[in-house]
Amino acid sequence: MKRALFACCALFVGIAQAEEPFTGGDPEAGKAKSATCAACHGPDGNSSNPEWPVLAGQHATYIVEQLKAYKSGARQNALMMGQAAGLSETDMRNLGAYYAQQQAKPRTASEEAVAIAEPLWRGGDAERGIPSCTGCHGPAGLGNAGAAYPRIANQHATYTAMQLRAYRSGERGVGVPGQMMQTVAAKLTDEEIDALASYAAGLQPRR
Repeated sequence: MKRALFACCALFVGIAQAEEPFTGGDPEAGKAKSATCAACHGPDGNSSNPEWPVLAGQHATYIVEQLKAYKSGARQNALMMGQAAGLSETDMRNLGAYYAQQQAKPRTASEEAVAIAEPLWRGGDAERGIPSCTGCHGPAGLGNAGAAYPRIANQHATYTAMQLRAYRSGERGVGVPGQMMQTVAAKLTDEEIDALASYAAGLQPRR
C-alpha cells in the first residue's frame, strides 16, 4: 500500500514538473527565473497594479511571443524591453511554462458592462464588420495556446482596455494577430472597449 502511494505521489510530482507541451519550457526553471518579474507581476503572476498584466494562467506560447517582441523592439515598452534584453529563448520558454501553471484570481464585471459587451463577445456586429471575440479567445476567454491567442479571462480590465486602445491607435499590432486586433479595435468605441475589458475580467472559466 505504501509503495503504491509513493508511486502515485511520484507520478503526480512528475506531471506537475513536466515540460510545457507547446514550448518545451521547464516550469521549475521558470519559477527560479521569475524572481525579477515578481516586483511587477507578483510572485505567482497575479499583479496588484491594474495597469500591469496578470500572467497567471496565460499561455506559454503567448508569453514567449511577447517576450521575443519586447526583445526585438517590435513591441515597445521601456521597462519590458530592458527586462527581455537579457533573456535567452530558453529563459522565455521556462518563464512561459511557469506562469501557464499558475492560477489567475477571479474578478467581477459590472452589470452595465455585461449589457454592452456580451452581444459583441458572443456574436460580434456583422453590420460594422466586427467578429465575435469568441472566435479567437473562446466563450470563456481562455484563448488558444496552439495559435498563441491570449487568455483574457480574469485579466485586469484596466490593462485590457489599455491594450485595445493601443491596437486602435496603431501603437500595438505587429504580426498577423496584431493586425487583426488593430482592425477590430479600430471599430470599437471607448464605451465598448471599457465594457469588453470589464466583461472579460469577470469571466469565470473552470481552468
